[in-house]
Amino acid sequence: MARRSALTGIETDMATTPLFEGADPIVVARLAEQGVVRRFRRGTYLFHQGDESPTVMFLIEGRVEISSLSVGGQRQLHTTIDRPQFFGELGVLGDMPRTASALALEESEVWVVDGEVFLEFLAREPGASRALLRALARQVHSHEDFVEDLLYLDLKGRVAKRLLQLVSPSLDELPPDGAVVPSIVTHADLASLCGGSRENVTRILSDFQRRGLVERDARRFVLRSIGGLARLAGL
Repeated sequence: MARRSALTGIETDMATTPLFEGADPIVVARLAEQGVVRRFRRGTYLFHQGDESPTVMFLIEGRVEISSLSVGGQRQLHTTIDRPQFFGELGVLGDMPRTASALALEESEVWVVDGEVFLEFLAREPGASRALLRALARQVHSHEDFVEDLLYLDLKGRVAKRLLQLVSPSLDELPPDGAVVPSIVTHADLASLCGGSRENVTRILSDFQRRGLVERDARRFVLRSIGGLARLAGL
């Protein structure tokens, strides 16, 4: 009964993800039942860059950081996962080693399924396959946008745009002033996300605070002037 109750919660969370948009609840339940739930303590790596890719994961609770190291040894933050979603599927889909590392930033509960089971599920469920392709296409588009930003936006503009993306990923409908960045992002994290040095990003954030564009509330950023940041980001 306890397992059935736990699975019901996972199914509910999975049903809210793009992968299962409009999916039959029975389809979601079928996949959920084939995985197991694991708990990871804060500071524990779920997997490392370069590891084999035997599983796909789904965050149930907690916070997980996805990052990689460049050839030159520079750390690149990709994202911080703090809401239910799938991750680790890229290596399984491409039959290749993990392209990044996953670190539990706090105690986290994660659903894990064998990669072959996940692939078989996609083969049986064309709707899920199409949804996954849409998600991957959005990732490719995001990477192309980042390259364009590196070419045409200065670092100040990239920092402003990244802050806005942290509260409104699509940038189609910006939130009102006072939006709070939902995850804890350090100066080093922002530098990694924007393609700049930590020192330069720190100076830019100090300038933003002096101008009333941004402030810190405990460890989170509060965007006080959405319009001002949007102008700097060229939006």
